[in-house]
Parts: sequence; structure tokens; C-alpha cells
Amino acid sequence: MIQGTTSDAGKSTLVTGLCRVLKRKNISVVPFKPQNMALNSAVTIDGGEIGRAQAVQAQACGLDTHTDMNPVLIKPNSDTAAQIIIHGKALTDMDASAYHDYKTTAMTAVLESHQRLIQQYTTVIVEGAGSPAEINLRDKDIANMGFAEAVDCPVIIIADIDKGGVFAHLTGTLALLSDSEQQRIKGFIINRFRGDIELLKPGLDWLEKHTQKPVLGVLPYLQGLHLEAEDALNLESIISPYNKTLKVIVPALPRISNHTDFDPLRLHPEVDFQYIGPEASIPDCDLVILPGSKSVRADLQWLYENNWHEYLQRHLRYHGKLLGICGGFQMLGGKIHDPEGIEGQPGSTDALAYFDMETVLQKEKQLHKRSGYLCLNKAEVSGYEIHAGISTGTALEQPAIISHEISDGAISDDRQIIGSYFHGLFDKQTACDALLQWAGLENPESENYFQIQEQSIDRLADAIEQHLDIKAIMKMIKT
Repeated sequence: MIQGTTSDAGKSTLVTGLCRVLKRKNISVVPFKPQNMALNSAVTIDGGEIGRAQAVQAQACGLDTHTDMNPVLIKPNSDTAAQIIIHGKALTDMDASAYHDYKTTAMTAVLESHQRLIQQYTTVIVEGAGSPAEINLRDKDIANMGFAEAVDCPVIIIADIDKGGVFAHLTGTLALLSDSEQQRIKGFIINRFRGDIELLKPGLDWLEKHTQKPVLGVLPYLQGLHLEAEDALNLESIISPYNKTLKVIVPALPRISNHTDFDPLRLHPEVDFQYIGPEASIPDCDLVILPGSKSVRADLQWLYENNWHEYLQRHLRYHGKLLGICGGFQMLGGKIHDPEGIEGQPGSTDALAYFDMETVLQKEKQLHKRSGYLCLNKAEVSGYEIHAGISTGTALEQPAIISHEISDGAISDDRQIIGSYFHGLFDKQTACDALLQWAGLENPESENYFQIQEQSIDRLADAIEQHLDIKAIMKMIKT
């Protein structure tokens, strides 16, 4: 099991790389995260949803995604409450105290999934959540040491030196654990190091002497490495030697979901991509994309409060293009109804009214993998649906996508506005080129996004094999 001193210490990254290293050794390996809190999710082969980080890890193993890889997924829909997803299916909304009481039941689901995985695979690489030293969360813990103790799993702790205070992070985490938990830790890994490793060596020697735990390696900072973010928006700019000729902006909604949809655009050498936060000046652009949202009505209100409705009217008047994905598509209709209070207080909200369409939020989620073609120019497209709303109206008679199973989305009569429930619209080269050409890029030459992902995973695995004590790690793995 890989645990971290903090969130974003490198747990997901290390698990991804180790999965690829073991796959190279022809070891049957599978990723597992008992509990994940994220708004980026993926549809699994068994018709559920899991965190996208586990989908990337499954790719590193050469596996299809399955709900057993992430049996508990928590999707926050406010600062105090979240949707609880067990074995891929939305169960209910809970506040923090209610979920704390529910953890014992959630642990049963976790152990059931883990048991199925160990029966199918030689090796399970487990990812913790946050930090095992978060004192307020230790009671009934299912995400870190509580799980490791339950299944008798060895643990490696990773820390991000780029955050600063790495030795304090590691020794402090160790000090806050119980005696049995401390004995479970088999070593440390330091992540994202830049500079001369010889200057770090005195600190490593001290750490090993002070803790009596080995340092299993120091991973370098890998500039330009692309792995999908587990949750937080990736606001790092992409440096490109090319002139960026198409400007794309996305409002950074408070409950933005599946923003990994836009990674192919962030990486595109001809696209100037930017998230626009609250109260920021909204720049002129060629394409505005309204993203997915976990709380569509609340995020729609955020758009109004930040004057996006006025901006969009001007943007379209000057022949700019507008694309809505999932919740963003729902915002393009006339109204969004939530009669049962699925995402908050029951009620209805006036939407942007660019499409003759209304949406009713329902408890039963739509979870589907899809493929088909864009009605723009018959370009092949693939993606997935994760949404609680059902949309109806005459706008849907002019769909954006014809799938093998359904027609999806809408295109305005003047072809300035497109809406779709498909996440992953830009992942396939053909679809990405078609959409960028529609947005104004004359000769788009999109890269193969799957190959970009594969190259990053391989690059990460190479670094792990070079800089970590793989022999020591392999001895810990019960094969």
C-alpha cells in the first residue's frame, strides 16, 4: 500500500508507475483505492463509476476499469455534504458526521472488493487517501491504516519535497501513528526532487538513522509529465514552441467535474487554453466550453453572479463558438428542475435558454460508455456519460452526436452552439480535429491522446526503475 504525508504527495502517480513496472515483469497486477474523494470519475466495464486516477492506473496495468478498483467514491456537492457511491452506484447524500457513522458499512464493501481482487490477481497495489496522520479521521478509518491493518498490508510512505518540509512531513507522520502502524511502514519515498542528489544525501542519512526506516529512493521532478489529475484543477501552463492560434476558455465552476475532458486541449500545441476563476476578467476567445458540474443549479447561479451570461451574449454576437458538456449542456437549455432535491434544495432554475430544452434531475444516474460520430462532419467520437438529468425538447431533434445506441446533444441552427452529454469528446483525434476546426482552427493536427498517456506512464515507470530500490519493493509484495 502507498500512503502519503499529504494530499497530492504523489500516491496516485507512484501507484500508476508501479503498476506499469509490474506489468512489464508480466506480473498480474491491479490497482485498488478503498476510498476516493473526487469529482473526476470514469465509467467502468460493469456499468458503475470510479475515480479517474484508478482508471489511469488500470490503463497502466493493461486492464479495463472495474468498480472493485475503487469501491467507495465520495463526490462533494457542497462544503458539508457529498454523494456516496458504493460499488459504482450512487447510494445517497450524507454530511460528514453521517458518513462517519456509515464507515463501518463502507468498510464491508471495501473488504468485499479487495477479496475479489486478490482472488483474481497476483498483486494488488493499494493507494491511500490524504494522510494517515489526519487525527480527526483516524476513528473507523477505511482509507489508510485502518485498511492496512485490516488486511495486514505493508505500507510505503511518499512525500513531496517540492512542497517543502519533507523531513518534517515524514517524521511527523510516523510519530503520529500507533506502534503497530509504525511497524507496518517498510520505507519512505521522496517525490519531485530537483537539483543535486548529493546535497540531499545528509538528510536521507539522518532520516534513516532517526526513524530506522529505509529510504527506498528519490523520484526526480519530471517536467511535462502528463497524468490525469485526480481532482484539483491543473492550472499549470503548457509550454509550447508553436504559435497558439485558437483561444479556448472554461469557467472554473466551484463544483466542476471531469475537467480531465480538457487535457487534450491543454496539451495541444495550437490551443491557448485557460480556466477563468471567480471575479476574473473574462478575455475574448474563439471557443467557450461550459464544463460538467456536480451541482448544476448552484454552478449556473455562479455563472450569473460572475456575469458569464452577459459575456456569452456578446461572445456569440461576435460569432464565437459555445460548447456545453454534460452539466454545461444542461445549462444551455431553458430550465433545470430538481423536484427531489438531488443536488440541493428542491426547485427550478432558469438556464441560459440557447436551446429549446429542459432538464429534470433524477436519482438514477445515467452511466454509459458511448461511441458514434459527430454530426458536424461524421468524425468518429467516443466517450462516456455520467449524469443525473434527463433532457427533453425540440432542440434534441438536431443532435450533435449519433451513437450506436442513441442520438445525443444538440446543435443550434446557426451551428455556433453545440451541447453533448459525452465526456471525453476531445480524446479521439478525429473528434478533436473536427471540433477544433468548427471552433476556427483551419488545419488542426491533434495528437493521439492515448499515446500521450502511454508515453507518460512509460516515462514514469522508467524513472521508478532507475531511481527506486525495486528489489526491496518487490520483496514486500506478496506474490
